[in-house]
Amino acid sequence: MKRILIIFASLFAAAVAWSAPPCTTANTNCTEWITFGSGPARSMIYRTYSLGERNPNITRALVMVHGANRDADNYFRTAVGAAFFGNALEDTVVIAPRMASNDGRGCHDTLAPNEVSWNCGSWRSGGPAVSDKDLDSFQFVDNILRKLAKKDVFPNLREIVVAGHSAGGQFVTRYEMSNKIHDELGVPITYVVSNPSSYAYPDATRPNAEGTQFGPFRDARNCTTYDKWPYGLEDRSDAGYTAKMSDDQLRKQLASRPTTYLLGEIDILPLGGFDSSCPAMAQGPTRLARGQAFAKLVTSKYSAKHKVAVVPLCGHNARCMFTSDVALPIIFPPPGS
Repeated sequence: MKRILIIFASLFAAAVAWSAPPCTTANTNCTEWITFGSGPARSMIYRTYSLGERNPNITRALVMVHGANRDADNYFRTAVGAAFFGNALEDTVVIAPRMASNDGRGCHDTLAPNEVSWNCGSWRSGGPAVSDKDLDSFQFVDNILRKLAKKDVFPNLREIVVAGHSAGGQFVTRYEMSNKIHDELGVPITYVVSNPSSYAYPDATRPNAEGTQFGPFRDARNCTTYDKWPYGLEDRSDAGYTAKMSDDQLRKQLASRPTTYLLGEIDILPLGGFDSSCPAMAQGPTRLARGQAFAKLVTSKYSAKHKVAVVPLCGHNARCMFTSDVALPIIFPPPGS
């Protein structure tokens, strides 16, 4: 009898967990830790549902990568808002990873015990951690996706969307072309790249002033870094995740993976950490122009099936972008679409 009661209690607890409402407040109640290997190194995420408790209601995951300010809490609110407007809060696990950094120079985040300190700049291109050179930022998202793909936790997960805005958009475009687990998880992954300041070009060509044609970069002599990682594929020996990958592998993965470039119609001003360095300016005068040109190159020259979606009246603002009528069906496509 006692054993039956224990089993019943366990089943009841599981049922309660399945029907628990999403955690939508950007505080410690909605966080958990992703541990690397056997630990103790770890990084924090915000999430609407636990990544360790069985939840058959979840059919979709949205991983939202923050911008240069590393404000994962703010991006969690934006992603939760998008899920609300997309009528997807009940069947979507929303995740916002925190790329915390305290390098003593440009970034001064307060770190919890054993929390990884990522490089203040190269976290957006898979660079190694300041606190542990054997860890890199792309591994962080790899670990999140592996947890999502566990059938004993999310048995009905059908799709994963990895999205990011601004510096997070830089992260996602380079993660899309670089990650080694896309075809291993058994769950389809799509990528949404929103308003980054730069892209990793698959070859040495660059757009003309109008963004309509591509050819040798005319100012290559004065801008010697224009084709070096993370703006191009050259010189990746210290790049972390991509250091040992071939150029051909990166090109193939870039072209083969489903990606949407979500661009703001009025993201045409040098605001919000706009990259005005010579290798970035070689890609176009504005974020909008850079996104349109890069998409044109990879679709026309590399036969990528990538899409461009321009959001009317949005500038460099993640909340405007991801809660728009243009973005919602991309992130939360209706069944059968």
